Amino acid sequence: MNVSTPKPTSDRKLEESRPTDLPSLPDNLSDVLQQGPSQHSPLRETLLPKPSLTHVDTWIFDLDNTLYPHDAKLWPQVDLRITLFLAELCGLDGISARALQKYYYHRYGTTLRGLMEEYGIDPEEFLDFAHSIDYSELLPNPPLGEAIAALPGRKLILTNGSRAHAEAVALKLGIREHFEDVFDIVASGFVPKPEPSTYERFLDRHQVDPAGAVMFEDIEKNLVVPHALGMATVLVLPKTIDPFREAAEQAPSVAPHIDFMTDDLADFLVRMRGG
Repeated sequence: MNVSTPKPTSDRKLEESRPTDLPSLPDNLSDVLQQGPSQHSPLRETLLPKPSLTHVDTWIFDLDNTLYPHDAKLWPQVDLRITLFLAELCGLDGISARALQKYYYHRYGTTLRGLMEEYGIDPEEFLDFAHSIDYSELLPNPPLGEAIAALPGRKLILTNGSRAHAEAVALKLGIREHFEDVFDIVASGFVPKPEPSTYERFLDRHQVDPAGAVMFEDIEKNLVVPHALGMATVLVLPKTIDPFREAAEQAPSVAPHIDFMTDDLADFLVRMRGG
């Protein structure tokens, strides 16, 4: 690939987080996150689920860093390949390509969207390149599979990644059979979460009533629209700090659009089912 392209010319301020007013968190939360929660840790007790979600008949899950932990080392591979794609496409060194990648991510929601808007790239070529990664460190998760299988109603994956990537992850985890379908970035018309049109298209395609649905996500801003549409929302936190992700994207939140938080998805689902 050898493409000559102009430099981006425009910029846009990021939206700031909304004020928050939900339950208080432990004073030593940063230390707890670094250590990881024990069976009786303050973080674990703070994140105990509330008696709710009994009305839910549709369970919607994000994929990356939601259905699997960051120590599987999948996202760092994808992230690096996106940087490499930009470096080759734009003739940039690694540092400049990385900076441009983050610029696109913050402005457009995904690097892919930025490249499509500004350079008109072939999205399929990008997705194939970005997701050509090694899945060997992703291990089966029987407790998660059992917890998802026990949920009443429909289960769907809603991801900003590709279907092929989602299928590969779900198969490695041993949970693919529990999901009705995958709604990927192609199905969304290459418009990523958190754009409202993505959720609307998802709801329409799968005939989901948001009042009876819950959305599980690892990125707080991606839960704003689901909450506004009437879904219950669950922010999935890492058990330990992920050095490959921005700190703001893995911090606990008391924002009003977050109904629940958990750092153990399988455990949360079991507790929600009273098991």
